[in-house]
Amino acid sequence: MRTVDVALLRPTVRTMPWRAIGAAGTLGLLLAAAPGLMGDEATGWLALNALRASAVAFALGAAFVLDDPARHTTAAVPTRRAVRHGLRVLLVAPVAAVWWTAALLLVPGPVRPPAAGITLEAATVLALVLSGAALAIHRGDGTRPGQAVAALLLTLAVLGPLLTPGSWALFTAPDDARWAAAHDRWAVLLCAAVVVGAVCATEPKRRVTFRGLRSPSGTSGPSRA
Repeated sequence: MRTVDVALLRPTVRTMPWRAIGAAGTLGLLLAAAPGLMGDEATGWLALNALRASAVAFALGAAFVLDDPARHTTAAVPTRRAVRHGLRVLLVAPVAAVWWTAALLLVPGPVRPPAAGITLEAATVLALVLSGAALAIHRGDGTRPGQAVAALLLTLAVLGPLLTPGSWALFTAPDDARWAAAHDRWAVLLCAAVVVGAVCATEPKRRVTFRGLRSPSGTSGPSRA
């Protein structure tokens, strides 16, 4: 990593939305702990949906990871946008991993859904909000896409089970015959989110204008109609 990239690490840490992530993570852990508090009344269905709600809660906080009030200032530095975004994602990734491990362990083993499947769902939701924020930054001039992305996530979390019925269902139970096929689709969504996030982390192409051509000496050349 270049010296300028290392120098960018400290201010990036300071500007990360740790409060939002902490609040969302706390809510997520409370949701994950709900089945354990119910004792013998806890069911696999309750545990599955508690973990899904927990993953959405954490993702709501992560939606603000790419918020950068100084975006238009840092755009002028030699560090590329891909590095600036990458630093933020790398900072939140270990936090997300530790948090999700804790959420899984809070769910009693007898009712805990398959870890691989539910972890894939959680990773996909997190990747979708990060790529959504990257897309909003890539396509617009805003510095705080988190609020809009979080609102969109809440909408999709409510409508998702209704928008993916039948053979295209994503939200299935472990004892459902469609569980494996549904998680194949989750894997595709995860790969698509990663690709979109990577593409949107690139610098936008500058628009070429012919209204005035400037010579090396600083004078303007002839304009085209």
